[in-house]
Amino acid sequence: MKTLIVGIGGMTNGGKTTLASSLQEQIPNSCIIAQDSYFKDDSEVPMDSNGFKQYDILEALHMQMMMRDVDSWRRDPESFLRQQGLETQLIEPSVDNQVFVLIVEGFLIFNYRPLDELFDKKYFMEIPYDACKRRRSLRVYTPPDPPGYFDGYVWPMYLKNREEIESDTSEFVFLDGLKPKEELLAAVCKDLCQEIQRLREKN
Repeated sequence: MKTLIVGIGGMTNGGKTTLASSLQEQIPNSCIIAQDSYFKDDSEVPMDSNGFKQYDILEALHMQMMMRDVDSWRRDPESFLRQQGLETQLIEPSVDNQVFVLIVEGFLIFNYRPLDELFDKKYFMEIPYDACKRRRSLRVYTPPDPPGYFDGYVWPMYLKNREEIESDTSEFVFLDGLKPKEELLAAVCKDLCQEIQRLREKN
């Protein structure tokens, strides 16, 4: 059995979740761990000096819980899939060349060192400021974004968090989130399928 851990990160509303879900449908023996599932209770999320809730920091997330789930997959990918009710994603085992794929999706996955060190492939979704702001305004959040939240907090934090990973960007494949989702899926799926084939052929 062989494994491949894929990271799909980038800005808010860049298309990460759509791409990750589409990849899971295309790639056998795959599953998703989404960072958004690990937010702390709203009462535990701190506020900044402007009164904005600081959701875009690692301290707003249960990262140790997320790592436990990642480690659980690493120990036994097949059991993890079954526990998640994803038996339909499994293919008939061929023992030695079976490849299991974990897709980790989230806006701060590359900023958390213990997780970042596990990725075999890294994809970073990008869209321009105007497109990001427009998409964000059309999305419903609980609790909803307060007035001025995007310009006063979300965008500045994206720039700050991206700057933190600048030294490692040579490892990334950057994706234009404005391209048709079918085109992005085809490109990433081709790249991953080549990697999966390489792993299968590797002794």
